[in-house]
Amino acid sequence: MIRALFSAATGMQAQQINIDVIANNLANVSTVGFKKHRADFQELLYETIIPPGSPSAQGNQIPTGLQIGTGVRPAATQKIFTEGEFKRTDNELDLAVEGEGFFVITRPNGDTAYTRSGAFKLNSTGQFVTSEGFLLSPNIAIPTTALKINVGTDGTVSVLTAGATAATQAGQITLARFPNPAGLNSLGRNLYGETVASGAATTGNPGVNGLGTLVQGFLENSNVSVVDELVALIEAQRAYEINSKAIQTSDEMLQVVNNLKR
Repeated sequence: MIRALFSAATGMQAQQINIDVIANNLANVSTVGFKKHRADFQELLYETIIPPGSPSAQGNQIPTGLQIGTGVRPAATQKIFTEGEFKRTDNELDLAVEGEGFFVITRPNGDTAYTRSGAFKLNSTGQFVTSEGFLLSPNIAIPTTALKINVGTDGTVSVLTAGATAATQAGQITLARFPNPAGLNSLGRNLYGETVASGAATTGNPGVNGLGTLVQGFLENSNVSVVDELVALIEAQRAYEINSKAIQTSDEMLQVVNNLKR
């Protein structure tokens, strides 16, 4: 009964983390380029009373043994990098990656970060920046005389300036991909950081070496499905409830034992 108390307590703690992950997914259902997370769990060590395969009194082997589990623990939060739906904005600075790849961003401290959010703006000097003002890498500057900006599927940025009859190339957008995107470090602000688990970034032009292509005038929505998350939320709530019932039952059984001598 004491074992059951602690096992059920680990179950409640695990479901609390599960609900926290689901709540974060739901909170970011409208966040551009957001990738949902999933909580993964592992069973804890077992108390082995009779090992499987132990010899029996008759000289035979016990087929299954007797092992009692001690609960559960959270093992990881898995990032799910399925592609979200595209939303048309008709904004020439909005870009979406169709396929694999991340935009490369330079943070103020000089570190490199990566994002799926293509909601770019122009700063006071005409450079492509994120909503936080972080520069797109490689740096692309748009002339103040530009009348129209065109971004090709291969990342070529061209502009039509006042008085010109033909567009001129202003820069080239590159993308990055990783052997294990799920191993990226979530930095907040729609940014990811490279880790040993993610592997080293491979950069290149869109549409080359497995990298996706760019779509101008579109944004990639979050890949969170509200219906799926609500179903998972109900399951987590019921699991939390059931574990609390197990603690209550164990407590009642201990109370019965305490009252045996009365």
